[in-house]
Amino acid sequence: MIFTEMVDGDYEQLVFCQDKDSGLKAIICIHDTTLGPALGGIRFWNYEKEEDAIIDVLRLAKGMTYKNAAAGLNLGGGKAVVIGDASKDKSEAFFRTLGRYINNLGGRYIAAEDVGTTVEDMDFIYQETDYVCGISESFGSSGNPSPFTALGLFSAMQRTAKEAFGSDDLNGKTISVQGVGNVAYSLCELLHEAGANLIVTDINEKAVQRAVDNFGAKAVGLDEIYSVDADIFAPCALGGILNDKTIPQLKVKAICGSANNQLLEIEKHGQALQDLGIVYAPDYVVNSGGVINVADELTGYNKERATSKVKDVYKQIDKIFTIAKEQNISPQHAADHLAESRIQAIQNVKSKFTQSDKNILSGRKK
Repeated sequence: MIFTEMVDGDYEQLVFCQDKDSGLKAIICIHDTTLGPALGGIRFWNYEKEEDAIIDVLRLAKGMTYKNAAAGLNLGGGKAVVIGDASKDKSEAFFRTLGRYINNLGGRYIAAEDVGTTVEDMDFIYQETDYVCGISESFGSSGNPSPFTALGLFSAMQRTAKEAFGSDDLNGKTISVQGVGNVAYSLCELLHEAGANLIVTDINEKAVQRAVDNFGAKAVGLDEIYSVDADIFAPCALGGILNDKTIPQLKVKAICGSANNQLLEIEKHGQALQDLGIVYAPDYVVNSGGVINVADELTGYNKERATSKVKDVYKQIDKIFTIAKEQNISPQHAADHLAESRIQAIQNVKSKFTQSDKNILSGRKK
């Protein structure tokens, strides 16, 4: 079954890692290294079954291939998942052991933080391998990626607004934001500075109140967020929220948010949005600011350069909307086309990541 899945999805490598003493149980998946080493975060999740972890790491690794390619990075796609409870199973030995497994891959996979992992966890991994991003700023790194993900999202929203309204000026626009976590809070800050009006919701009442107090946001109920009168809807929480039940409630002209896998069914619900005349910005391009930022660490981090690259998400979204109109396809399919075309073009140059590509880390010094 596993090999069938790998062949069907054209995966390169699946690595199972365990350490009895530290309790480590992890799976590293390398999907594609055509463009370069596979970069992707480490997700720490208490999976009910091992099969769930395998399915998740395969899905996430492939998603990183498309995200990195569409973002214009010279990086392939990979991911790691750790099976356990992030609130109690972590230790220095745990992550240093994982770091050694990553190091043994010789640079084919480069780790970063994701759900359930932190900058501090990446610091432990860094003690065992250079093949990790998102470490502490004291190491000359970029630290917390959330503000950069938000900046990329803000830039994407500007271009999406231009597509929907003819101007990328967000002043006076009403943005409904679902979820007010680290990324979305930073987005709200940028939108507030740009003169936008905010409507927010979150399961965390304190997060909502912070946005109300600091940005004058209007708070609404969890289900009410779909039917509010707004210009742009920014899903920044759960995936699969654009579905048969929610789409008919929408009163917005555009959707641009950081949540992964927003369309419950890509074909069906992408078409439903088009039928309603709602402009949809593909999520894995919209939320690529974080990975663009940490990728800059690989050749010696420069904040100004990284910030400029993150703002270029505007240009990537522009390419996607242009392709969608030229080929009469949905923006989601246009994003896939952009990523797949780039990978196919580079396949004529090199087929797989080799040791000679390790110079991507030449700027990293401990």
